[in-house]
Amino acid sequence: MTMASAQHSVARQWNEVLLEAIRNDFARPTIHARNLYHSAILMYDCWAVYDERADNFFLGKERGGFTIPFDSIPMPENIQAAQEEAMSFALYRLLKYRFRRSPGGFETEITLNNLMAELGYDRNNTSMDYSTGSPAALGNYFADQLITFGLGELCNEANDYENLFYEPVNSTLAPQLPGNPDMVDPNRWQPLYLRVFIDQSGNVTPFNEPEFLSAEWGTVVPFALQEEDLTVYENDGNEHWVYHDPGLPPYLDTTQAQGWEGLYEWNHSLVSVWSAHLDPSDSVMWDISPASIGNIQAYPETLEEHVDFYNLVEGGDPSIGYDVNPHTGQPYEPQMVPRADYARVLAEFWADGPDSETPPGHWFTILNYVNDHPEFEKRFQGQGEILDDLEWDVKAYFILGGAVHDAAIAAWGIKGWYDYVRPVSAIRYMAERGQSSDPDLPNYAPAGIPLLQNFIELVEEGDELAGDNNEHVGKIKVYAWRGPDYIDQPETDLAGVGWILAENWWPYQRPTFITPPFAGYISGHSTFSRAAAEAMTLLTGDEYFPGGMSEFVAKKDEFLVFEEGPSVDVVLQWATYRDASDQTSLSRIWGGIHPPADDIPGRLIGEEIGVDAFDYALPYFNLDVTDVEESGLDKESLISVYPNPVLQQEGLQVQFKSQAENVLLEIQNSLGQVLLQRKIDAAFAGQRLELELRDLSPGIYTLRSSATGRGISVQPFVLK
Repeated sequence: MTMASAQHSVARQWNEVLLEAIRNDFARPTIHARNLYHSAILMYDCWAVYDERADNFFLGKERGGFTIPFDSIPMPENIQAAQEEAMSFALYRLLKYRFRRSPGGFETEITLNNLMAELGYDRNNTSMDYSTGSPAALGNYFADQLITFGLGELCNEANDYENLFYEPVNSTLAPQLPGNPDMVDPNRWQPLYLRVFIDQSGNVTPFNEPEFLSAEWGTVVPFALQEEDLTVYENDGNEHWVYHDPGLPPYLDTTQAQGWEGLYEWNHSLVSVWSAHLDPSDSVMWDISPASIGNIQAYPETLEEHVDFYNLVEGGDPSIGYDVNPHTGQPYEPQMVPRADYARVLAEFWADGPDSETPPGHWFTILNYVNDHPEFEKRFQGQGEILDDLEWDVKAYFILGGAVHDAAIAAWGIKGWYDYVRPVSAIRYMAERGQSSDPDLPNYAPAGIPLLQNFIELVEEGDELAGDNNEHVGKIKVYAWRGPDYIDQPETDLAGVGWILAENWWPYQRPTFITPPFAGYISGHSTFSRAAAEAMTLLTGDEYFPGGMSEFVAKKDEFLVFEEGPSVDVVLQWATYRDASDQTSLSRIWGGIHPPADDIPGRLIGEEIGVDAFDYALPYFNLDVTDVEESGLDKESLISVYPNPVLQQEGLQVQFKSQAENVLLEIQNSLGQVLLQRKIDAAFAGQRLELELRDLSPGIYTLRSSATGRGISVQPFVLK
């Protein structure tokens, strides 16, 4: 099948080319979230400029202090042909420019040229004079303007996105050597020294000490993030922009022993304990179907609550599963597999490697999968008429592109400011100091790792790890995945789990990668995935995948890359988009990449970002007049709502973002019928109220808000 297959819209074909270009580039999630977003902007405006009801997003508008001048263009007889031509020239120019220095740049340019030829366009047409009515010229002009805009953003694109002022406080860790003896601050990120670094796209990089990726990404121009979401910090005269600031992660107090009561100790030690789950010979079997996994009812709101959310010894979270598939009315069929195979497949699948489109791109592949599902109907929010493929794809990419772009800005702004440690550094650091559980036992130190029978213990005389001269007696040993030293042939060798010196602890990753080259807090995977899941729930009008379930088959002894496995066929299954997001988050713990403290804030922030991105995009799609400001729609909502989705018994929480008078809140169903109304004479910023939902049936609703001097804002929500 060629890229120009008639099965897919032109927008989809360009999205597939972009995803392939990302796979052939360096694995840079922030940069590719921006590429996906900017491509979606081009697609959307090239479609919207010819649509009588849609409003342009950037053409003729100001974004981040940059205005793209635009005069109207004559309407052609064939609207769709003009839309397709304009977006094709725009995407061709942007992607050719953005991927010109990519390690796969030559292959990408060939693919771009081939698609233009298959679509029947002359790629040598570089005219930007759209006053003639030429869609090709409009596409060229828009791409040229967006490229200029991008070069002016504070991400240093002109110099290959190098950081402008960030410097790590810790010297490098060489994980091939024992311990972590030179770490200065155990609460801060530590770069790694690798003999060879191969990123998650399989690219061999020319440096053995990968630098922190996008440490200052918070200053990039966002999609829907608002000023009230922003905190600006300053350090050494440099500004750090942080959206949705979650506050401090748990820190290690090196002067006072806390053992398992210390949240830093609990978080990073849990990662080591979960590493013990990665050997199928332990005979632990789990039902990994939606009958048992998924449908989490509530998430921790404080660091202290994490302890009850995650199962320290057995692994997993408080999923309750589902009684039936709502699309079939039948129970989900159980799927019993070794826990180790589930955990290993999960870690590898959501890492996206070694041919990675990176986490934001992965969710575009999920969206495309949903779009192709035979049971899926392209009704916006699950309502109204079925949209044609081009309109659906353009709107879907616009929403999802905005969501993942904002997720990157928020997550990496937080990463850059808090600069938090990764588990491989923390575990080795604590173990190097000793144990913090019992002052009467050997090797006691306040900054040591807490002991846990069968998982984290002291090496004693006679232990096989003691050494020929008992040189390791008193050191810390952990029962964990044994690491790449036990793998010579990945196709046939299994490292397994066993007792190893903690100074040699290794994440469940390739020895040429080990851990991503940026700080841990907060998890990018958790933030990207939850933002995308919320956006897709609202876009489709259904929290469930088409047919009530999606799945991925990992074949026995074929799927895993750096060791043999899985030992059986493993079918990853998700009932809802949120369930898929939750599995993404757990995968990073089993993979040794994140502790829980990185995970939960990412999920909660991602949820807000996904909903806000959808709300922000909505007014552009259906305007009675061209100018947004004259439409009566308020682009900066007066309120925020949570949780979303919301359970009937919970009630919808409404928080005011600013002061307002004569406020009217209305909940409407898909037919526009007002089901609940609430009037408020005056509201103040930060004020909260609850709307009772017990009398409403599960489904998709909108909360409309208006006030004196404000337009109308519309916020969809899902009632479960």
